[in-house]
Amino acid sequence: MSTLRKEHGFTLIEILVVVVIIATIVSIAMLSMNLIADDRELGTERNRLATLIEVAQDEAMMQGRELGLEVMTSTYRFVEFDPFTFRWSEILGDDLFRLRELPDGMEFELFIEDKRILLETDPMEFSDPDEAAQSRVGESYAPHVFVFSSGQSTAYEIRLKRPSNDQQLVMRGNILGEIEFVEDES
Repeated sequence: MSTLRKEHGFTLIEILVVVVIIATIVSIAMLSMNLIADDRELGTERNRLATLIEVAQDEAMMQGRELGLEVMTSTYRFVEFDPFTFRWSEILGDDLFRLRELPDGMEFELFIEDKRILLETDPMEFSDPDEAAQSRVGESYAPHVFVFSSGQSTAYEIRLKRPSNDQQLVMRGNILGEIEFVEDES
């Protein structure tokens, strides 16, 4: 009787299949880490804006001020209503309510009363309130979102988007000033 000795080992095909599986798993992991980082950045910006709106609500109530939020395509700022001149103006000297820019690749969509608002790319330039030639008639500027000293505000929906990979986060505010983060419904 002769004994056949069989060699045990891996064939080239088996090794290639294992390499392809490992490469696929690594590439999926790398892509998902990149998407999670983007979600974190969107989430950070949404949280920052929500916090600033809440601070504006507190300031408006405590100081009896009427504030507003002006939203542009990729920037936003808070403005203040001056009851003596009956005009909206920038909040000067307050670093908290300054003009803020979103990171590259992010933009806003704004809905008020379920209607999409066409956003400008640049903030409105305010004229000097001390100029004698100014007239109160014909002033048409108003911020998108009002933050009243009563604690109420405009009902709105702000979508923070990253168009390059179709990601977006949604934030809604109601007339009572409550802010809610909403899962994307689209």
